[in-house]
Amino acid sequence: MIIIFIFEKREIFMIIKNIKIKNIKKIFFALVTSGVVLTGCGKFSHSEDMLKIVCTSFPQYEWVKAIADGQTENIEIDCIAGSGDIHSYQPTAEDIVKISSCDIFIYNGGESDAWTQDVLKNAVNRDMKKINLMESIESEVKEEEIVEGMQEEQHEHDSETETEYDEHVWLSVKNAEKLCKVITENLCKADSSHESIYRENLENYSEKLEKLDSDFEKLSESAENHTLIFADRFPFRYFTDDYNFDYYSAFSGCSADTQASFETVKFLADKIDETGAESVFVIESSDCSIAEAVIENTKNKNQEIFTLDSMQSAPESGEDYISIMKKNYETLKDALE
Repeated sequence: MIIIFIFEKREIFMIIKNIKIKNIKKIFFALVTSGVVLTGCGKFSHSEDMLKIVCTSFPQYEWVKAIADGQTENIEIDCIAGSGDIHSYQPTAEDIVKISSCDIFIYNGGESDAWTQDVLKNAVNRDMKKINLMESIESEVKEEEIVEGMQEEQHEHDSETETEYDEHVWLSVKNAEKLCKVITENLCKADSSHESIYRENLENYSEKLEKLDSDFEKLSESAENHTLIFADRFPFRYFTDDYNFDYYSAFSGCSADTQASFETVKFLADKIDETGAESVFVIESSDCSIAEAVIENTKNKNQEIFTLDSMQSAPESGEDYISIMKKNYETLKDALE
């Protein structure tokens, strides 16, 4: 079988010019092995007659899987970020091909997804439905904040003229409910013959999310201490706002810093002494070194370290969104007892 690819040089250049790909030859291999035929006028055809959905991160992928449950013969779902951290992710040549020819592309829309702009400008499928999750719940999106004691990261851009938004919207169960409805509406439009299945699946999944939301509400109401000390990055602002928790942290949620200054460590240690906190929190990728340093600088030096999963990368354990949020609930419950 011979597949002929017809490209305009400008189109290929625009796709790859701002994306870090070590070996550009990989893109041609990806095109050949993907079974996607491209032409300069933007037409496309799939190797299979399926609705193709591409997600940039694990939570989106889990939501689509739940809503499309039972439709594996009709829908193909890809999560391109995989186990890598979304903040450092760069698409491969194969990823570009998948996105360019998919029917529905779901992405978060934050700073970590900035690379999508160039890919989408040159997408082969001009009829692709693009779902920007942050735009979908625009009124709920929060600006990044620097709280007292947080080690502020130095940015290359002018912070006085550019507003940064917290992109970790998926860590709010309330947001998850809204975003699942957005995804369902788009699935129903793209595949109306299975609308009843999608809506029934949404209803079942929403019940699970509502139960989680209720459990977190009750936990917050019963907690004596509402201040969380994070000796790490802090991607949980949407979560803490939902359930009226205060927090102090070493870094912001999108920070690339991994080394805390002595001033930051001392500040967090003093806050533990001040609030009487018996717990220090980290996220799943932490080596706990900052948390250990903070504990060492407290008066009692006996606080316990607890890990909350931020789902900034796909887990290797086979867990899903619901099970991870349940695990976070149990962790928080243990830490606040």
